[in-house]
Amino acid sequence: MQTQLADFIKDTPEGREAEAILRNCVHCGFCTATCPTYQLLGDELDGPRGRIYLIKQLLEGHDVTEKTRLHLDRCLTCRSCESTCPSGVHYSRLADIGRNIVEQRVPRQGGERVKRWALREFVPRAGLFGVAMQAGRAVRGLLPSSLQEKVPELRPAGQWPAPRHARRMIALAGCAQPAMAPSINTATARVLDAIGISLVEPAGAGCCGAVRFHLNDQEGGRTDARRNIDAWWPAIERGEIEAIVMTASGCGVQVKDYDHLLAQDPAYAEKAARVAALTKDVSEIVAAEGDRLAPLLEAKLGGQGSAGAKVAFQSPCTLQHGQKIRGVVEKLLTAAGFELTPVRDGHLCCGSAGTYSILQPELSKQLRANKLAALGEGGAGLIASANIGCMTHLQGGTATPVRHWVELIDERLHGLPV
Repeated sequence: MQTQLADFIKDTPEGREAEAILRNCVHCGFCTATCPTYQLLGDELDGPRGRIYLIKQLLEGHDVTEKTRLHLDRCLTCRSCESTCPSGVHYSRLADIGRNIVEQRVPRQGGERVKRWALREFVPRAGLFGVAMQAGRAVRGLLPSSLQEKVPELRPAGQWPAPRHARRMIALAGCAQPAMAPSINTATARVLDAIGISLVEPAGAGCCGAVRFHLNDQEGGRTDARRNIDAWWPAIERGEIEAIVMTASGCGVQVKDYDHLLAQDPAYAEKAARVAALTKDVSEIVAAEGDRLAPLLEAKLGGQGSAGAKVAFQSPCTLQHGQKIRGVVEKLLTAAGFELTPVRDGHLCCGSAGTYSILQPELSKQLRANKLAALGEGGAGLIASANIGCMTHLQGGTATPVRHWVELIDERLHGLPV
């Protein structure tokens, strides 16, 4: 795709990156076949190719309107198009650049502006979010259904094993997950402990930065990244930890991108690259220790193989498209004796997408209904996922229990009923 970028962007780092991405695009249209919003709306401007043209126009100096903003807002940033693209177009980074400019050119007004401000300032603050979640649970039965589904019931977390192994890793607590599902990181700590790894949560780390960054407070997202790097760096510098473990795939894809986000920051670029390289999804860690895990699972299964529980795995977009991790969790669940059911259109987004379910509720619910229908076709009694946002969103639309896959492994290892 030929480009003639306007002077305001042409010689900037963002401009050079955008131009390289645009020039990779051959506008073949393969991306439209796997774009969730294009499938729902059938509008070229609600697919990746159309949005790329919109961004190209604004970078070339054309007028930006609320219509431009609407089509970019409707994008889930699920990155399914990136998995499909034969030319390797890094659409999500282009979308970040375009959205940031549109936000400056077409300021939001009224309730929409307040809602986005509240999400940026409220969700990333783990303490404040936790207090609100406690209050929500206390009056959950009185809340309207639209709010009830945002307040999941609290599962007992159990005991976090004391550090006892020479091998150590860091876990990111995050912002929403500690209040919504503290059992996930605790289960991860127990699974890793069983295979000879101690997991710790150092003080000072918090939101990965994705919430602010994708609500067009990109500098705020970078500030969150710097804070986390500062919290982790002493242990990294001393060589005390061998990995940074992500139990929410949405956080994982963000932290793995710290090297790109802070590439222009001379004080943090090198540290960010080191952090990004150390960051692993928990599935990558557990799968790498298969020789240790397999005999433990076999002992619990007693040679019976499958224990008969049917599970449908919803692979979050941030796992399969963002981190390019596919088939790993499925193999782990199968090794643990679960029968995985086939999931039609498994590449499509469930509609959660961070704050998308709040900002675009109609489209989000349509996508959720489609996803739940696909997950239920195999008769599974459980749905497993790898991201707290997806879990909460899906649970709001079904009576079928939705769990993090690592909790299922933990319960199998410790002989607990699943």
